[in-house]
Amino acid sequence: MNDLTIKFKIWLETEDKSGILGDGKWKLLKTINETGSLKAAMKQHGLTYRKTWDNLNKIEEIFGFPIINRQRGGKEGGKTELTPQGRAIVTAFDKFHAKYDPILSQALEETLIEIKRQLP
Repeated sequence: MNDLTIKFKIWLETEDKSGILGDGKWKLLKTINETGSLKAAMKQHGLTYRKTWDNLNKIEEIFGFPIINRQRGGKEGGKTELTPQGRAIVTAFDKFHAKYDPILSQALEETLIEIKRQLP
């Protein structure tokens, strides 16, 4: 039982408990921002095209503003970039994780130690 770990995730959800945006989509948006490519970001995270588009469209619909700008391929190829609002979302998640991950990790480690004490 020494190989047990304890993890956490955060996400935004609607009043009806429908998930909108969490760590997975934050990481996708970060990768889009870094690569300038939705296709490369999806490949890096092992995501499918249809589901990714549906998720991004759902986020934009609920928030009421675009989070990515899409430019179709052509002579210079396509590109995808975050809007200012999309970058702000990434920054907010970045700040949260930088500030709270160490605190939560410590608390979760203490919880795991307590759980392991109860195991045979």
